[in-house]
Amino acid sequence: MFTNAQRQVERTGRGGTPRNQYLQDLVSQFQDSTDEESKEKIVANLANFAYDPYNYAFMRQLNILELFLDCITEPNERLIEFGIGGICNSCVDPANASVITQCGGIPLVVQCLSSPVRNTVNYALGALYYLCNPSTKKEILRPDVLRVIGDYATVGAVNSSFNNLANTFLDKHVNP
Repeated sequence: MFTNAQRQVERTGRGGTPRNQYLQDLVSQFQDSTDEESKEKIVANLANFAYDPYNYAFMRQLNILELFLDCITEPNERLIEFGIGGICNSCVDPANASVITQCGGIPLVVQCLSSPVRNTVNYALGALYYLCNPSTKKEILRPDVLRVIGDYATVGAVNSSFNNLANTFLDKHVNP
């Protein structure tokens, strides 16, 4: 579950690696790796850390959000899936959302809507829900994007997660 400084000390113990160092080690392993499967595992691990607000400052400090965005531009569908998963998990935080948008993340997230991988589409819908705000609405609420989200809102029983996420997005940002 969520961590705080006290809980982290208890979990790490005297000989453990501090969280920021552990995340830095993962980033270094990713950068040094030439094996695609290893990179996938590392990004999946980093995306899991993106759930916990305790890690947000470390993620910004270590440029992990930018690493997630870089993964979205790769041809490897699993790197894309885990990269957009990390974006989705972390963008609920306004400071993280700001970094993502300032780094040109919105078009990258939008392109994930057309992925053949269901998780990638789910993560993209969730990320857009949190990234959409008064300063980003013009970029996100474009007719072509709304058409795709509208299509997902009508799939119903075919894919209930697409349907639910798309309708939630539309209810909050288009039809309040």
